Amino acid sequence: MSRPPSFVPPPGVRAYRLATARGDFAVLDAAPTAPPRGTALLLPGFTGSKEDFIALHEPLAAAGYRTVAVDGRGQYETPGPPDDETPYAQAELARDVLAQAAALDTPVHLVGHSLGGQIARAAVLLDPTPFRSLTLMSSGPAQVSVPQQQRVKLLRDALAVMSMADVWEAIQAMEPPEQSTPSNHDSGDLDSGDLDAGLDDRADLRRRWLANSPAQLIATGRQLCTEPDRVPELAAVPLPMHVISGDRDDAWPVPLLDDMAVRLDARRTVVRGAEHSPNTDRPQDTAEALARFWDECPPAQAATPDGKS
Repeated sequence: MSRPPSFVPPPGVRAYRLATARGDFAVLDAAPTAPPRGTALLLPGFTGSKEDFIALHEPLAAAGYRTVAVDGRGQYETPGPPDDETPYAQAELARDVLAQAAALDTPVHLVGHSLGGQIARAAVLLDPTPFRSLTLMSSGPAQVSVPQQQRVKLLRDALAVMSMADVWEAIQAMEPPEQSTPSNHDSGDLDSGDLDAGLDDRADLRRRWLANSPAQLIATGRQLCTEPDRVPELAAVPLPMHVISGDRDDAWPVPLLDDMAVRLDARRTVVRGAEHSPNTDRPQDTAEALARFWDECPPAQAATPDGKS
């Protein structure tokens, strides 16, 4: 589980529900504090939420970028069915992203962290036209590593027979005593053995966990474990791309991310001292890397009267 530094939005960040053609989605929206250079849509990972990007808003606003971080369907403050997995099929979540981009009414830089990267990729493959660029953050070419698949399977099995509250208590009971002191880095949003080590805001983390739809977690967990390699399809999309990660990653080995960047002809950034969540481990360095990449992307093209750019 990702561990944001806070659940309280910083000054200048608005929390509201973004109305789209596919329903309302909870977002944190930060306006630029420098001359505007663009808008970014940020998708969190498995068991995460929009708060995972909370430390990026201020530095990106200072660089001229509006940032809109979103809770996906069935994720934290965006409601979704608790028992029906159908709305959480990857194609449905991708269509949600297209609807979110349409509601922002401007071409956006799309960023997906971990599972969010797979959903972002699916959205781009459905329709790349709403996007100025794609950044895959700690999100690999196919399914997660075998150890992470095993962890996800344990979680899915538990969710099938236990309540969300009981699963949370079981996760807390599994936490080793030595993890009671703060760790330097986020171990990753998939590692249930170290969900919230060293945090004083366990109540916030528990509240976020309980707000998730079990069906969403089961469906997206299955996706993480079965995702095929769609890099050749993505490489054919004429969109600037960026692969960013920490220098350690338990979900997708760093050399695999290096290779994916080559296959995509993408910008590659390794954030030193970060693990699976550079957005929370090293937010300033991560924000600087994002802004540098976006600054070099071609400007958004104006739409013609027939709706084409």
